[in-house]
Amino acid sequence: MASIPSSDHQPINTTDAWRALAAHAATTVDGDELDLTRLFDTDPERAARFTVEAAGLYVDFSKNLVTEETIGLLADLADAADVAAKRDAMFSGRRINTTEDRAVLHTALRRPATDVVEVEGEPGVNVVDEVHEVLGRMSAFANRVRSGEWTGATGQAIETVVNLGIGGSDLGPAMAYRALRPFARPPHSHWDLDVRFVSNIDPTDIHEALLDLDPETTMFIVVSKTFSTIETLTNAKTARHWLVDALGAEAVGRHFVAVSTNEERVADFGIDTTNMFGFWDWVGGRYSVGSAVGLSLMLAIGPDGFREFLSGMHDVDLHFQSAPAAENLPMLIGLLGIWYGNFLGAETQAVLPYSDHLSRFPAYLQQLDMESNGKRVTKDGRPVTVDTGPIVWGEPGTNGQHAFYQLIHQGTRLIPADFIGFIHPSDPIGDHHDLLMANFFAQTEALAFGGNSGSDESDLQRAFPGNRPTTTIVAERLDPRTLGALIALYEHKVFTMGAVWGINSFDQFGVELGKVLATAITPELQSTSDLAHDASTNALITRYRNHRAG
Repeated sequence: MASIPSSDHQPINTTDAWRALAAHAATTVDGDELDLTRLFDTDPERAARFTVEAAGLYVDFSKNLVTEETIGLLADLADAADVAAKRDAMFSGRRINTTEDRAVLHTALRRPATDVVEVEGEPGVNVVDEVHEVLGRMSAFANRVRSGEWTGATGQAIETVVNLGIGGSDLGPAMAYRALRPFARPPHSHWDLDVRFVSNIDPTDIHEALLDLDPETTMFIVVSKTFSTIETLTNAKTARHWLVDALGAEAVGRHFVAVSTNEERVADFGIDTTNMFGFWDWVGGRYSVGSAVGLSLMLAIGPDGFREFLSGMHDVDLHFQSAPAAENLPMLIGLLGIWYGNFLGAETQAVLPYSDHLSRFPAYLQQLDMESNGKRVTKDGRPVTVDTGPIVWGEPGTNGQHAFYQLIHQGTRLIPADFIGFIHPSDPIGDHHDLLMANFFAQTEALAFGGNSGSDESDLQRAFPGNRPTTTIVAERLDPRTLGALIALYEHKVFTMGAVWGINSFDQFGVELGKVLATAITPELQSTSDLAHDASTNALITRYRNHRAG
């Protein structure tokens, strides 16, 4: 197992850099040093100096509750936590996921074919070669399906793909497909592939997905590394019954493919293993959309679009590796998260995309951030000494403005917010986009500087106090490359925060206990056996059994 960097052995809040930030917070928050109106009035160049542009993303940090001194102290904290060294260890293939003794190499999924990356302890094996071999197989398969060369059991082309997965095997491709829906059509073609996603074990999910589908033109992708995930396999078996009832068992091989590494179980299911696409244990589920897990996305937007998607991720990787902390987009966003969560008392982080195509992006970031950094133990096995893992939430604008913005504007809680917008709309219709972006710009202005929405300036009901921090991210358009850049931006933000806290952002044992208990309870729901749970759980199971029997 790889050794733990020495900085992980010292609690971060005992370092001089942490103490300096705490002292800075104490002296600036109580006064007016962090008043945004004053900061802008006294510094005409603030907007320009607190803006960074990279990888097609223009990011304005100027409406955050920070000064240049704050940024400098946060950069010192990153140095004290060895963030740069930990970053370099990740990119080089070190086994930084120490609890599972694994490398963390989702960044290798988007490396050019000429690059060389080896996992620590596995000399001579270039993982980039393996990545591009799988990408080539995925591309060939996607082209066959998209061209109509691949047909179902009755000779008809595939019109609908249903992705069966859960967690990272669902959230990533489902979010990205929704975001890139305008690109889901081959050039010079009227054919438009419909991709659906089933993840919940609730029977309603798969029932609704299959309700209007034709088995002859439907393909299923079963995404499970071990081919044993209970939710995914339950849904896959239901889908298989649906298909077999209509077309017979021999049709399974033409209508099912797998993203898995368990060849035996895939074959037992009836899937031709030549149509099995693998990935590696150094790709965590929530970081896997750029791997074969993204096969449904590649089928939708095509191999060229998928490679653009990967290129956007790689653009941010290069920036994250090379830019100094004070000019490094992911590092800055991560350090601001530390500032607000650990020094200014914020408990949540809002992500507010002004694009309906990004409606699933906040949910995607919930898993990325909260599963990665929702930890209470450091990498060396000791309890953490500071709060970790913000609650991430959000909805697209302008919908959110008529729901929860009231709390952000006039509530008592500090809620930092990221606003994401685009110069060009995905679907240009009249003046819709100008109206959307007018709201986008107005909201960050109102949050920062406040004001009064009525004619009576003394009316406290209509008063907006302002000084609510926001980060504004603007790109030209929401295309595959831009989406890839946004994903990598937040991946490395999460890495930065975990590195400062000294936790392992790449395991997720917190999902296991509930699964273990559910496995024990499942047979009890269909029996009359005695129960040995707590009194509440016993009563709930008994009520469920009685009413189901009735």
